[in-house]
Amino acid sequence: MLDDNLKTQLKAYLAKVTQPFEIVASLDDGAKSKELHGLLADIVGLTDKITLKLDGEEARRPSFAINRPGEETGVVFAGIPMGHEFTSLVLALLQVGGHPPKASDEVIEQIKGLEGELNFETYFSLSCQNCPDVVQALNLMAILNPNVHHVAIDGALFQDEVEERQVMSVPSIYLNGEPFDQGRMSMEQILAKVDTGAAEREAAKLSEKPAFDTLMVGGGPAAAAAAVYAARKGIRTGVAAERFGGQVLDTMSIENLISVPHTDGPKLAAALEEHVREYEVDIMNLQRAVKLLPGRPGEVHEVQFESGASLKSRTLVLATGARWREMGVPGEAEYRNKGVAYCPHCDGPLFKGKRVAVIGGGNSGVEAAIDLAGIVGHVTLFEFMDEMRADEVLQKKLRSLPNVEIILGARTTEVNGDGQRVNGLTYEERASGEIRRVELEGVFVQIGLVPNTEWLKDSPIELSERGEIIVDERGMTSVPGIFAAGDVTTVPYKQIVIAMGEGSKAALSAFDHLIRS
Repeated sequence: MLDDNLKTQLKAYLAKVTQPFEIVASLDDGAKSKELHGLLADIVGLTDKITLKLDGEEARRPSFAINRPGEETGVVFAGIPMGHEFTSLVLALLQVGGHPPKASDEVIEQIKGLEGELNFETYFSLSCQNCPDVVQALNLMAILNPNVHHVAIDGALFQDEVEERQVMSVPSIYLNGEPFDQGRMSMEQILAKVDTGAAEREAAKLSEKPAFDTLMVGGGPAAAAAAVYAARKGIRTGVAAERFGGQVLDTMSIENLISVPHTDGPKLAAALEEHVREYEVDIMNLQRAVKLLPGRPGEVHEVQFESGASLKSRTLVLATGARWREMGVPGEAEYRNKGVAYCPHCDGPLFKGKRVAVIGGGNSGVEAAIDLAGIVGHVTLFEFMDEMRADEVLQKKLRSLPNVEIILGARTTEVNGDGQRVNGLTYEERASGEIRRVELEGVFVQIGLVPNTEWLKDSPIELSERGEIIVDERGMTSVPGIFAAGDVTTVPYKQIVIAMGEGSKAALSAFDHLIRS
């Protein structure tokens, strides 16, 4: 199951195990059970600290639990955790085996203090880059607290269950049999939902912090670069972010970050955070900005957050980024995560063999259609204009695929459904005005980005017609002492490497403002 190179790496990791444990497998006579048995046999053959048992009683087969002798940790994998989830498997093995987790003492104590039975189930896909964060967080909670149990379920392998629960987006999390949340979640976000009062306590604590010299609002590449440059100047630096990493976390493949030939979003986000934490930067997650109160010349600026927290700073770097643009048609919001999706890499496997649409003929739309064509039964790509805007090499690849149809000059007017899930899409032929309907089961929207600036609408910060923050060549906004960087600004070309440069420039400009004012 594992090649020699992977075995060598895994053996090195398992050398960190300090206490024995056992893997208890629940198998049947199917091919996937045989495949899982092979994987588990490879693992136990790499160390004498793990014992394999084949007498598991889990209803889902194939599956396996990772337990200490005489003790159920509550960690169960239903399926074969390869792909993006192989890291989740390795971490679970290490943590059950006594290797300390990379979590703060405060978070560990908060997990141990959770009360009541918390039975989590997470549906994931092996190609989902958002799923491992959720799986790893819930596994750790189960390992640290006997009241918590977690089953990580490969949705592509348990299709009947996915259909019954109408899971159409991953990760999908259930708690005690009821829907809990969908999409990427950090440990902090999960704890905030299950530990009532935690957010209020944290907000009060943040509001008591003294004013920063420079505060970054946002947590993407622009904010991370700004934080590093500011901290290196020796000034008091903070980062307040809804989630560190920003939209990079939802990016599957990155091949144009100079000097890094290939990486993916979660890996880059982790590297950014690791770099920032090398300096004395105060990182405050789960903080969504809702209001800006600019100070008068010589006074501090204040940012208020949805949590109730309020932070003050002598200078600000606004780097709240952008999000996927929605179509804004009837049915889109109603059927979001019920057939309407925005991440083909994450949710594509849930539509195996089905008919789907991709909205958008730019690079992201054509790339999504190519990716989905290898999974689903049929892809129809809809482009509003009379020609696609994607690179010619991508268009050529798309047109070569036998299960793809391209419809140009089409204006999507409605996402259709039966009240539970998507069953079609209505569009207008722009040339003739004729209304047509296509029967399908999924709609993947890929039509660009919209800046996260709603919270600035009542502020004196000048915005463009598209809602972007207008900045000058130094990254300064219309308010002295407040700078902006990244996808949220009018700077053209929304690219990671550009955001990093703009963030660095904004931080240097903020420092220059501080020493001159």
